[in-house]
Amino acid sequence: MSTESLERIARNKNVARAAARQLSMEQLHKLAEVISEVIEQKQQEDIYRREEQEQKARKLAEIREAINDAGLSVDDLVGEQPRRRRGRPPKNAKT
Repeated sequence: MSTESLERIARNKNVARAAARQLSMEQLHKLAEVISEVIEQKQQEDIYRREEQEQKARKLAEIREAINDAGLSVDDLVGEQPRRRRGRPPKNAKT
């Protein structure tokens, strides 16, 4: 089953019912268990990702505070970036 089929089933209750008619009760219960496990795993991943983002934001705030306490700015920390040449050199250019 392709992801398009799954998305179609998830979006439309009638399509889901039609797909469910092709399965036995045992298969439907197994499918429900699998989907529950996938949902739980996805929720855990979302919680973990949110915690990582919050931790990153806290660290960033701490670093900004330390920079301000030291009397520095972000510009003091970042030197000039080397200038990049854009494009290809001319065909007649001798190197």
